[in-house]
Amino acid sequence: MPTTLKTGRGIYAIAIAAPLAPAAGSVVLTLGLERGDGIEKFALRYRIAAGLIGNADCDSPEKLIERIAPWLEREFEQTREAALKSIRTERHLLEISFDASNPGPFA
Repeated sequence: MPTTLKTGRGIYAIAIAAPLAPAAGSVVLTLGLERGDGIEKFALRYRIAAGLIGNADCDSPEKLIERIAPWLEREFEQTREAALKSIRTERHLLEISFDASNPGPFA
């Protein structure tokens, strides 16, 4: 069952858009979000420091989504706007980093 967000703009489904990618000291999770009526789709990346997540969760995008979803629901409007702007004007996916200085949902 896909994870969904309830936002002021409607229900959005969260899907894994690319395989979980290990990076130096972190993992990169790429997510796609689609509004329930299909009128809007966008994607973004999360770079999560390995120190913030347990070893078991490093290989589980589903567990990472469970942790990120409540945070994303709270920060949805700003995140959506930044992601759409990044795609349209900068021609690349927005990347949000969670690390020791910005743990986000992993605090």
